[in-house]
Amino acid sequence: MPAILWKILSVLDMVLVAGAILVVLRRPREPRAMLAWILALLLLPVVGLILFLLIGEPRLKRTRRRRRRRREKLVPGLSRRSGALRDVHVTRQNVPIPEELSNLVSLATRFSRHAPTHGNEVTIYQDAEKTFLARQLAIEAAESHVHMEYYIFQPDETGHAVRDLLINKVRQGVQCRLLLDYVGCWRWPRSFKRSFQEGGVELAFCLPVVPWRGRWRVNFRNHRKLAVIDGKVSFTGSQNIGDEYLGRRKKLGPWRDTHMRIVGPAVHQLQEIFVEDWHYATKVDLLDDKYFPTPQRAGKRAVQVIASGPDDRVNAMHQLLFAAFAAAKQSICIATPYFVPDMAMVLAIQSAAYRGVRVRLMIPSRSDHRVVLWAARSYYEELAGAGVEIYEYDLGMLHSKVVVVDESWALLGSANMDERSFKLNFEVTTILYDAELARTLQNDFEMLLAQSKRVQPTRRSAWTFRETLSLGLARLASPLL
Repeated sequence: MPAILWKILSVLDMVLVAGAILVVLRRPREPRAMLAWILALLLLPVVGLILFLLIGEPRLKRTRRRRRRRREKLVPGLSRRSGALRDVHVTRQNVPIPEELSNLVSLATRFSRHAPTHGNEVTIYQDAEKTFLARQLAIEAAESHVHMEYYIFQPDETGHAVRDLLINKVRQGVQCRLLLDYVGCWRWPRSFKRSFQEGGVELAFCLPVVPWRGRWRVNFRNHRKLAVIDGKVSFTGSQNIGDEYLGRRKKLGPWRDTHMRIVGPAVHQLQEIFVEDWHYATKVDLLDDKYFPTPQRAGKRAVQVIASGPDDRVNAMHQLLFAAFAAAKQSICIATPYFVPDMAMVLAIQSAAYRGVRVRLMIPSRSDHRVVLWAARSYYEELAGAGVEIYEYDLGMLHSKVVVVDESWALLGSANMDERSFKLNFEVTTILYDAELARTLQNDFEMLLAQSKRVQPTRRSAWTFRETLSLGLARLASPLL
């Protein structure tokens, strides 16, 4: 009997694998990703099939349709809100954006639906404790509402502190809403979740994995990190909520993020993103006037908010980075924790270096995802061959996601330099059309270089068998990461 059962299971596995391969072939995408999935299905019995069911065929069309149906209900209200920003939209007359960036601005506006605005005050934070304190002080000063949206919110000391702060604000009559990613917060104990609900904090989870209701894929994560207080002050960047993001866990050393505080018209656009995501998760409309106070100029910075995700017809971040590298004339600085690009992005970086642009790439030498680190290292030889300078940061986990171009403008946000952020995750990125802010980020990058080591890739023939095998396997898996 066991032998018969084993044969039945083997035949069933083969049938399911064949079916999965047919799905891959019938939905063409990048050949490298297709081949990786076919090999995984063939070489990893059962495991490959489980992985395919969880993170395989992304069903982009269904996700797009669902998001668009939900968004259509908000479009009239969002359009009216966006109309209130016309007076602060960036034009050639009010903000001297270089002529060579005009195409990039048009491209970003087309993809994001948000035009760049001027009159913003932007404060950049590199220190985790200062970021946490600034956000805490802003929440403590809230009078109307607090909206927070994060990929990871750990139920640890830091998470408890933020929870207690939100509950205290609810007691003061402030509406507090917390939108979290289901997979990013899968380790939450029930008691922690219940404490928010009992404290009056409105809590929702994006894209829950509920197999018995047909929701069993873990793709399409909401990777955004943002907070909006009273519709007037906002925070966004790369920092999640948890002890490790404050450097309180020694395993990876100090955790370094780049975050920022924005006051001014751009807050309105970040609020729009939260309202749309909240509506998608809960079907609750938050288009009330109190969430969108009249935008006030608070500074002199030009800012453009880019919301990207798999519901877009075009991979916005992929296109924007490609355009940014093509527009560069002097220098490109890239800081990212996870570097797993597709070949188009590799070619864009190489092309910039071949044109004489000084391209510098920085990733951490220690990572919370070892396979991703080895996948990144598999690109070193071909990038260095084009003249790209590669550095590994040694003092801890570099979690910042920053690109600075020509020391004159920059991108900062939640998106990693990988295919998951390009195609499968919901991200928020801010373009800073401001030379002073770009120089601030550039100076920080230069400081980190002093704490990093320059990588001089050796030829594969000089690597050990184990190292070449690790690089090859990680590179093979890179389309799946």
